[in-house]
Amino acid sequence: MLKEFKAFIMTGNVVDLAIAVLLAGAAGLVVSGFVADIMMPIVGHFTGGMDFAELKITLSDPVLEVLAEDGTVITPGVAENAIMYGKWINALINLVIVGFVLFMIVKAMNKMKKKKEEAPAAPPAPSKEEVLLGEIRDLLKNK
Repeated sequence: MLKEFKAFIMTGNVVDLAIAVLLAGAAGLVVSGFVADIMMPIVGHFTGGMDFAELKITLSDPVLEVLAEDGTVITPGVAENAIMYGKWINALINLVIVGFVLFMIVKAMNKMKKKKEEAPAAPPAPSKEEVLLGEIRDLLKNK
C-alpha cells in the first residue's frame, strides 16, 4: 500500500496540482496586496476619503470596567456589539477587483496562446521517393 501511495503522489497530476495550489496562494497574496494597498486608497479617494471598514450598525455600546477604590473590578467591561457591514463592502469591492484582474490575466494568456496556434506549420519533408525522383531528374537534365 505504501508503494501505491508513493506512485500516486509522484504522478504528474498530483505534483502539478500541488504546484498550482502554491502558485495560487502566492498570486492571491500579490492580488490582495494590489487591492488593499493600491486600489482601495483610490476607491477611498473617490468616495471622499471614506474607509468602508469603519461602517457599522451598533447594537449595544461598550461598557467600561467599574473599579472600586481599592482597584478591584466591580463590573467587568463588555465589548461593543455591532454589525460591521463596511468590512463586507470592502470584501465585495475586493472580489470585483480580483475578478477583474484575473479576467485580464486569462484574456492576455488566451491572446498569447492564439498567436502560437496561428503560426503556420512547416511544410513536411519530402519522402524518399520524391528525393530519388528529384535526383533522377537532375541527372537527366545534366546529360
